[in-house]
Amino acid sequence: MARYATAQIRNVALVAHNGAGKTSLADALFFTAGGATRHGSVNEKSSASDFEPEEQKRGSSIQTAILPCEWKGHRINIIDTPGYPDFRGEMLSGLRVADIAVIVISAASGIEVGTRQAWDYCEKLGLPRVIVINKLDRENTDFDVTVREITEAWGRHHVPVEYVDGRDAAFTEVLDLLGPAGDQHPKWRARLMEAVAESDEKLAEKFIVTEKLDLPEMTGGLRAAIAKRTVVPVYAAAALKNIGSKELLDAIVTFFPAPAEKTEGVPPGAQANLVFKTAADPFVGKLSYFRVYGAPMKGDSHLWNPKRNEPERIGQVYQPKGREQTHVTDVTTGDIGIVSRLSKTQTFDTLCEKARPVVLPGIELPDPIFGLAVTPKAQVDLDKMAHALSRMEEEDPTIRIERNPDTKETVIWGLGDIHVETVVERIRRKFDCHLATSLPRVPYRETIGGTATAEYKHKKQSGGHGQYGHVFLRLEPLPRGGGVQFSSKAVGGSVPKEFLPAIEKGVRHAAVEGVVAGYPLVDVHVTVTDGSSHPVDSSAMAFEIAGSMALKKCVQEARPQLLEPVVHVTVLVPEENAGAVMSDLNTRRARIHGMEPRGGGLTEIKADAPQSTMRRYAADLRSITQARGTFAVAFARYDVVPSQEAQKIIEAQKVIEAHKHPVGA
Repeated sequence: MARYATAQIRNVALVAHNGAGKTSLADALFFTAGGATRHGSVNEKSSASDFEPEEQKRGSSIQTAILPCEWKGHRINIIDTPGYPDFRGEMLSGLRVADIAVIVISAASGIEVGTRQAWDYCEKLGLPRVIVINKLDRENTDFDVTVREITEAWGRHHVPVEYVDGRDAAFTEVLDLLGPAGDQHPKWRARLMEAVAESDEKLAEKFIVTEKLDLPEMTGGLRAAIAKRTVVPVYAAAALKNIGSKELLDAIVTFFPAPAEKTEGVPPGAQANLVFKTAADPFVGKLSYFRVYGAPMKGDSHLWNPKRNEPERIGQVYQPKGREQTHVTDVTTGDIGIVSRLSKTQTFDTLCEKARPVVLPGIELPDPIFGLAVTPKAQVDLDKMAHALSRMEEEDPTIRIERNPDTKETVIWGLGDIHVETVVERIRRKFDCHLATSLPRVPYRETIGGTATAEYKHKKQSGGHGQYGHVFLRLEPLPRGGGVQFSSKAVGGSVPKEFLPAIEKGVRHAAVEGVVAGYPLVDVHVTVTDGSSHPVDSSAMAFEIAGSMALKKCVQEARPQLLEPVVHVTVLVPEENAGAVMSDLNTRRARIHGMEPRGGGLTEIKADAPQSTMRRYAADLRSITQARGTFAVAFARYDVVPSQEAQKIIEAQKVIEAHKHPVGA
């Protein structure tokens, strides 16, 4: 692969709502630039970008892929990111190292929720962007209508740089408004000139007088305006027919910003390499994708990871090409590369020189919202599971592996049900580790609603020394978060002090096991008020048993209650779906806090809901909104379960325990 100077490199991220044809556009650009001898197709499972088996199975991207296009003396890194919301962590990672984003919009569907989210992410990152209206060969599509929708949503500085020849299936080519074809569409050319002139004071002065700009002024002015984000050009395409690809590649070379314009404050000559993606390859090992923000990274060298305070040896370096890697001696400033088998480095770490430490910022990723408990299907899978989970968590920073101490479950948390199911599939394929999945158990708690006292005398005589322990306990409720507190007010030596630790041990053991439904008892204060002992038969074991049994009697008399975890939910949906979403939340025992318009036809709904009713919400919301809604959850508190619901939970738990310990077993 040829070497390119930084000024000849372009890092372009493709982002879109799922189904807009973003990957098809990436394949068309790659084919047109000569990167492949065959035009790849998602439908035919031959895409150069969607090469993972899980992607081919679903027909959509699940990870970021890099397709390098060599075009007119430039290297264009096409960063194809997933459009499905479950994999938006990959999209954000791709945006982090891009110098510009191409937002792909389907002319057949218009601006969708995922499109708006991608636009908002770019806005938050301060990233220049352009828009490509794709699928203009579909029936009932209209370039003018889609442009109008874009300008109404995001402003008149979104202007076409190309126009289309024909409608629907008659669409055969794009027309450059900066070239001779612009004479045929004076209205659109004038609008483009006006937008460019408004972005530059000198050009504005000339335009006011002459009402036109020459081609060099338009070219330079548009390039500067894109970088300043004062103009967002709109292009046209039909990726499956490879219409508009050549013109878009020309535009990338001519107008899109080069990496040299984005230094991120790195001192001249210093090493600064940001790892933005990690891949777990079962044969090669860990692959770390990085972008060079400082001096070129050379193979066979040593660098420093300041975040981990650890050295890293750099072996061979590569440049990505879809599923393949090309060996190179170094990766130049602004370019993207791969290094394998880094021992300590994780996604969003920086590799630099120890003498000149540089820490580049990562990016804020969404929190996981859906979990599945996993168990190994066989002993051989148990031996592999911990390693496989660790590798997948390393590969995808939006995954969280949780070992829940209350439910004794291992849970994979991700951005949605499809995200987590895909992780399980990849674990099976990459590590030959087969896992069974189920919804995680809800970590209920037990508590009390009142005060009670009880005594228990443990007395056993069987020849020789017997067992004797006798305690009186008082049980009182504490505020939420109070845990289990223990004290003694026994006086007069009725309970010898040396047995108080044994009583506390018995109390705490019983609290962990639970009394009503086998869930931990919390938010109670236990006080030893009295008791008695025997000079020969009393022992720590006897008082431990007495303390445990006395607590259980107390709980039964103190109006026992179940507590359930409650989560705060924020749902963003199209306004036409708001009513259905509100109704659905009401069936989940949710408490609605409010509903507010968020612009662009979207509505935000905030509510608190029991965690138990939200475990399948990712799939249910997708069904209600046709995959146009998104949500976030965060733990809020523990609340008392209504008595009717509590009885159902208790009965269900009894059935589970009966299966664990069948009568006569």
